Amino acid sequence: MGNMSEIIAGITIPDSTMAREATELVRDVAAPLVFHHSRRVYLFGSLRGEELGTSADPELLYIGAMFHDLGLTETYRRTDQRFEIDAADEARRFLLSHGIAAEDAQKVWNGIALHTTPEIPLHMDPEVALVTRGVELDVLGLGYDAITDEQRAAVVEAHPRPDFKNQILAAFTEGLKDRPETTFGNVKADVLAHFMPGFERGDFVEVIRSSPWAE
Repeated sequence: MGNMSEIIAGITIPDSTMAREATELVRDVAAPLVFHHSRRVYLFGSLRGEELGTSADPELLYIGAMFHDLGLTETYRRTDQRFEIDAADEARRFLLSHGIAAEDAQKVWNGIALHTTPEIPLHMDPEVALVTRGVELDVLGLGYDAITDEQRAAVVEAHPRPDFKNQILAAFTEGLKDRPETTFGNVKADVLAHFMPGFERGDFVEVIRSSPWAE
């Protein structure tokens, strides 16, 4: 698009070299489902920020949103840690390689690592909070009425969500089936309980009772 900024629902998509590289990276490694979802997370997060009167650095928010589900992709998926951390680590590496300050890279790491954690990220930096706001709006419908029908329609027109509920649940299952123990104590245990035959969730009470302490 040359120097023409892309504007969707009144939100400008960052057009720096770094932002363009991030866009291409996600386009290359992620299914269209995840690509479109990640763009919507940026747009919805930005719209929620406007509505709440809080603003994040657009580039940092963009990297946080675009990278947040890379842990579901074959390229970045590991089996020894939570999928959120796969993506957070990759985002931090990417940002540091572009000369972004460690403090700013850490904000993006926090935003991605915490994007499935209820409440806590909403009380942190805007770059953290708005990734979660965007995810919660797109996946859970939280804040659905906080933005207008027109804004929602414009975002979905640019980045459609056909059969999204079923497709994102399938993507979660695929990304987590080889590391079910990493879902202990987090929302993704619900996904495996629904879709992974034989999955048994860890039980916090049993962990306490069976600890090496005598009492």
